[in-house]
Amino acid sequence: METLPDGIKQISERIRAAAAAGTPLRIRGGGSKDFYGQTLVGELLDTTPLQGITAYEPSELVVTVAAGTPLAELEALLAGSGQCLPFEPPHFGGHATVGGMVAAGLSGPARASAGAVRDYMLGVKLLNGKGELLTFGGQVMKNVAGYDVSRLMAGAMGTLGLITEVSLKVLPVAPAEATLKFEMSQAEALQKLNAWGGQPLPLNASCWVDVDGTRTLYLRLRGAVAAVEAACRTLGGERQDNAAVAPDWTLCRDQQLPWFLARGQSGKGGDLWRLSVPQTAPVLDLPEPPLVEWHGAQRWVRADASDAQRLRQTVALVGGHATLFIADDANSTPATARFDALKSPLDRIHRELKKQFDPAGIFNRGRMYADF
Repeated sequence: METLPDGIKQISERIRAAAAAGTPLRIRGGGSKDFYGQTLVGELLDTTPLQGITAYEPSELVVTVAAGTPLAELEALLAGSGQCLPFEPPHFGGHATVGGMVAAGLSGPARASAGAVRDYMLGVKLLNGKGELLTFGGQVMKNVAGYDVSRLMAGAMGTLGLITEVSLKVLPVAPAEATLKFEMSQAEALQKLNAWGGQPLPLNASCWVDVDGTRTLYLRLRGAVAAVEAACRTLGGERQDNAAVAPDWTLCRDQQLPWFLARGQSGKGGDLWRLSVPQTAPVLDLPEPPLVEWHGAQRWVRADASDAQRLRQTVALVGGHATLFIADDANSTPATARFDALKSPLDRIHRELKKQFDPAGIFNRGRMYADF
């Protein structure tokens, strides 16, 4: 039997005690995503003692890192070798950890082009609800066979186990980048994005926003120098200064642009909803023009609590789903469920997985669904 490191051994013992007593545990790293999901309940189980880069092979494009390691520390290490996490995980205040990044499963502006967190998961170590240390996957893609538990942890919100270590695929930073600005309506932007998506263009991220009637599409290109320069000539638009616009893409990643911060002001809804829809979905009947990302696939809308049912029905009609991302008062329990209810057989699969990984139901109880 594997001898557990002291830090993991202490956490394992606490999990065993909690399972025996039926005491719920609230897994928490830097706390940057405490606002996300249902009510936070249970005794705090801190993952920040689990820190450090276990292995990094720049030539192999693989890094293995302890879950409590600050995300900023990992990104700084990668940047030193000209590499990055292409999916641009949000930080939400600067205290994000690698484990929280995986558990939340959230990705930034480049998601539609570069892929999501789960697409870069190679391996994971975790403590299950019995306090057992389990290892899945490895440090190369060929180690991932059968049921891919590593990817299953991405977006599970800590409900299946406490992540102790992850192995991630990383990529080189793109040689060239450019941001183009276009003045156009939402319908025009969606049409253009769909058309451009079918062409060999180095599209990386997009953001359409309506600010007091000024409707603007920002398009970010990344790739080889020749490809980016050719795309700029083909697409037109107003080219932005990279240094000047980079902070705005970071603010977009963390939902900190002025558009987001205006929630609850001047008649704007106080809840922030994240709408996930097909990229080809048309302009939707929403309480206000949304902020549109991911080439049309992600749409943010500020709304009142009374708009919840309407939003979910509207999105369901185009084959999408809606998430109450930030409630008007993040410290209170909203009457509206944060996530869309799962339909059969997905609901059954989720519950069976929960039973297998966390038989006593102690991990992040109610974080995703009230009874889960």
